[in-house]
Amino acid sequence: MYRYSNGQISLADFKQPVGMNLKESNRWVKKAQTIPWLEIEKRYAALFTNRMGNVAKPLRLALGACIIQAEYGYSDEETALQI
Repeated sequence: MYRYSNGQISLADFKQPVGMNLKESNRWVKKAQTIPWLEIEKRYAALFTNRMGNVAKPLRLALGACIIQAEYGYSDEETALQI
């Protein structure tokens, strides 16, 4: 089962309790801007045809974890710990 996300919040709306803000120059922000999220999400959602069971993780979380794992060469366990 998969539920489409409501989209990504803008950088201006990303508020941290201590006043930290993400910058447009952040390498992860830049990388995220190059990914065609909507196209990939349609294909990702099509993989989950069963309407029963747990809801799948959002595309941005799943793909983001894969990108981080590949970028740093982490094991599955280390990726989960780092995220």
